Amino acid sequence: MLGLGQKFPEYNVTAVAALPLDDINIDNVFIDISDKTYAGKWQVIFFYPKDFTFVCPTEIAAFGDLNEDFALRDTQVLTGSVDSEHVHWAWRKHQAELRDLPFPMLADVKRELTSALGILGDDGVAQRATYIVDPNGIIRFIMVNDGNVGRNPDEVLRVLDALQTDELCACNWNKGDDVINPATA
Repeated sequence: MLGLGQKFPEYNVTAVAALPLDDINIDNVFIDISDKTYAGKWQVIFFYPKDFTFVCPTEIAAFGDLNEDFALRDTQVLTGSVDSEHVHWAWRKHQAELRDLPFPMLADVKRELTSALGILGDDGVAQRATYIVDPNGIIRFIMVNDGNVGRNPDEVLRVLDALQTDELCACNWNKGDDVINPATA
């Protein structure tokens, strides 16, 4: 698995666009996204095992609920799995909490990105992995949950806040808390 401080891999995949369901049509539903699409921005990229499952939509919807908070931090959220863009699109249309998803769904059907990251499970699907990538494309945070356990998007947002301070942040630090000053500690 790629580690902290390493460059997020180059990739180019098809995705389902982040448009309200009523605004999507056959001409704009699928878009190409690469590692260069959001260059210069912070990114939260999280992978999940499969579409049409039970834990995955709860997480995706929870990240969607916080999307505006991530955007206020100049951060692009992306999600993905090894399912095709057509399966993503069908799932979005039929899963109520995903209908107006505010960020793209990446389709890593060739399993190149999940393989490059080292998160392709023995079962051929993505592990439940989350990355925070800085504006230079460097991995600054990694979290991998067991397939049966959903992650906490609030914790990802908290860690993003801490990383964006570029300071020392204590355990359970939250935005607005004092940072650690080694000269006075």
